[in-house]
Amino acid sequence: MKIAIGNDHAGTVYKFKIIEVFKKKQIEFKNYGTNTEDSVDYPDFVHPVANAVSNKESDIGILLCGSANGVAITANKYNKIRAGICWNKDIVKLIRQHNNANILCIPSRFVSLEDALLMVDIFIQTEFEGGRHQNRINKINLSKS
Repeated sequence: MKIAIGNDHAGTVYKFKIIEVFKKKQIEFKNYGTNTEDSVDYPDFVHPVANAVSNKESDIGILLCGSANGVAITANKYNKIRAGICWNKDIVKLIRQHNNANILCIPSRFVSLEDALLMVDIFIQTEFEGGRHQNRINKINLSKS
């Protein structure tokens, strides 16, 4: 599994902790985020993650920012992306099982580091259930008129 990870200044500390876990577990990843806590524009770091997942250069993505709303809104502009904001383990499990989310968006100012690490682990481990959920996924993208 290859993971694309990105963040703005509010997610830098959590991103480095997540990357430590990836290294320990020998999970392949690409860091598209800022490496400082200096203020930056989140879309600059979301687009490379969304592109990598959309183009299948990465299997899934993780985005971190203060509220996770900006990164989720930006990522969901991509046709093949289903980015979900999560604040607990139950929501993470559901976005994978029911929505086949391929990008996890973490609000780093509103969840503990411990919860963020747990959510990443659950996101990686949980599979899409398919079935009736696939019918719903098929209805998400707008057709071009």
